[in-house]
Amino acid sequence: MSPIFRRKGAQRAPQDRLVTLIRKPGCHLCDDAQEVIEKVCGDLGVPWEQKDITQDEELHRAYWEQIPVVLVDGAQHTFWRVNEERLRKALA
Repeated sequence: MSPIFRRKGAQRAPQDRLVTLIRKPGCHLCDDAQEVIEKVCGDLGVPWEQKDITQDEELHRAYWEQIPVVLVDGAQHTFWRVNEERLRKALA
């Protein structure tokens, strides 16, 4: 396949990817997002991390009205609700 048609990140190994969940304590949407991320990342062998928006002023300024926010390799993937199939496709 021509490099022109390859999706960005498509050749990266699962362990070289990173999913970041930006969340806050007591957020039910954040808990839902975490369940999806744990499942998808566990299935694909992709590492993930979570960051507490209440502990990081920069994240607070950037994402407060969108939490939970999911980043894939540092770029915003989605916010509020995480779609399992869409996340799988982004990591495939």
